[in-house]
Amino acid sequence: MLLLQNARIASENSPALLEGDVLIVEGKIQDIGNSLAIPEGARVIDARGRILMPGMFDAHVHFRAPGFENKETITTGSEAAINGGITGVVMMPNTRPALDSASAVASVLENARDRARIPVYTSGCVTKNREGKELAEIEGMRELGVKMLTDDGDTTSDPAVLLRAMQYATEFGMFFASHCEVPELAGPRALNEGVISYRLGIKGSPACAEEIIIDRDIRLARAAGAHVHIQHVSSKEGMETIRWWKSRGDVKVTAEVAPHHLLFTDEHIGDYDTNYKMNPPLRTQADCDALLEGLKEGVFDLIATDHAPHTPFEKAQDFISAPNGITGLDTALVSLHHFFVEPGKFGWDLVVKRYSAEPRRLMGLPVPTIEVGQQAECVLFDPEAETTFTREFMKSKSQNTPFIDQTLKGRVDLVILGAEVLLER
Repeated sequence: MLLLQNARIASENSPALLEGDVLIVEGKIQDIGNSLAIPEGARVIDARGRILMPGMFDAHVHFRAPGFENKETITTGSEAAINGGITGVVMMPNTRPALDSASAVASVLENARDRARIPVYTSGCVTKNREGKELAEIEGMRELGVKMLTDDGDTTSDPAVLLRAMQYATEFGMFFASHCEVPELAGPRALNEGVISYRLGIKGSPACAEEIIIDRDIRLARAAGAHVHIQHVSSKEGMETIRWWKSRGDVKVTAEVAPHHLLFTDEHIGDYDTNYKMNPPLRTQADCDALLEGLKEGVFDLIATDHAPHTPFEKAQDFISAPNGITGLDTALVSLHHFFVEPGKFGWDLVVKRYSAEPRRLMGLPVPTIEVGQQAECVLFDPEAETTFTREFMKSKSQNTPFIDQTLKGRVDLVILGAEVLLER
């Protein structure tokens, strides 16, 4: 039994924070009110000044299992999620072997049940081995609960194959998540084509390499009557393309934006800092500004980190050879507070809506709320404290992030899932 006193409760439905006490009994919220009586045997936490909100949910993570456990495991990845106030995730299928069959999915889900303290879901491949040629074993994966199909890490190259997959799987209530990129245009996928790429002497990846496939895959979804979800959008024109298609109302399209595409630009790369190398690449300040407005407007349905761990050895290579990717689970919630909530660019209601509620709705999952009768699935966040992202603090097996050793304002103090306290600072 746990009583949180004087918490400031955040929800997706109101920019105002409701102040009050929250009583949790046997994993459920039993009462909410002002100056609640302290039941006998209850543990009391003074939450004055701190934000109580539903646990976050990240619909785009790479846990690297099976095949790349030197970068991340389901255990380390899920612990990084808890460390960042996240109580559920969806894995991407670009593992080795790829998650393109019922047997591969079953193995991962069994692993997750044994080794993760939070729910871990997985997507499945559109095509066998993500090669873009032959449809994966979609029916078998669906029977195991897979909702999202994606060849993430690459675009499903053959539009005829993708259209056929959409026509087939849509009948089963599945949807498609698109990594949007024309590889012939993207080149070495090192950084945005522009002033910085010219200065560094590296062939860049133009934004149109992403934007062409955004439009293509939405058109295919419209033709198939399918739901398409556009992943990790990085450019202003890409966002505006999605806005235009949404305004038509004749195709179901959702989209996500990653914190790093809101926060960083190609100028942050400096002298070839590979912690800023990712795919899609960081673009310009004008793109960042447009993506932020798209998030506030609702063009982007959700925030997702695209958590992509790599070993220090891999990231220590030269800029072109180093792999793309940035970790995000440990850092996302604190960085969103530090750079956006604290300066007043958006409120906690947007964070809850876009990083807790909508990702779960995308996956057809129940949405946790801080209401009487609901299971306790919540995070207590101190907006006045600070977090220093040292290697010891981070729970991810890899720490390829620009935030390493930086101090940001805000701290995840408590994570509760049902009757279990997953984290307490």
